[in-house]
Amino acid sequence: MIAPHDITGLVLAGGQGTRMGGVDKGLQPLDGTPLALHALRRLAPQVGTLLVNANRNMADYEAFGVPVCPDTVPGFAGPLAGFLAGLAQCRTPWLLTVPCDTPRFPADLAARLAAAAAAQGAEIAMAVAPDSEALGDASLRPQPVFCLLRSDLRGSLEHFIAEGGRKAGAWTAQHRCAREPFDRPGDDPRAFFNANTLDELRQLDARP
Repeated sequence: MIAPHDITGLVLAGGQGTRMGGVDKGLQPLDGTPLALHALRRLAPQVGTLLVNANRNMADYEAFGVPVCPDTVPGFAGPLAGFLAGLAQCRTPWLLTVPCDTPRFPADLAARLAAAAAAQGAEIAMAVAPDSEALGDASLRPQPVFCLLRSDLRGSLEHFIAEGGRKAGAWTAQHRCAREPFDRPGDDPRAFFNANTLDELRQLDARP
């Protein structure tokens, strides 16, 4: 089994927020609290250590009380650059990544991904879940930024990015990857709803 203290949790907040007009998405308020802080608080009980990946407004992120790791790859290279930044500071055998714009991800995310990785002898475990944006669509879609990965994959990821790779799914496909479905009875079908735009953030704000 993979214990919580063997996992470092990483909140990804290093993007450009293009679809929100260029604002720093992780600092946008939901119920009066920044999105990234919501994600950190939801992740904290699930893991042993926390990190946040950010590339702007560093003092604001440092105020959350966890180490901040900026991208080591220039040019806002996407979530994989955030993965790599987290791996550079990870001191546990496993790293769990979550995006800042999906603050209501499952409270048992780490436990279920860890169980899947252990059961299948996988190097990576990824969530798959119903499409929260397609009403009535029960098909499961990969959620590649909700990813539990072995910290010794850093070299593989460095090489992939250096060769121009940017898509998380393409990199994870190179490794033994378990997929854990989040469609059990009682699972929230909108747990993976992400706020890419200000309108979607308002939809999150309106949820009970």
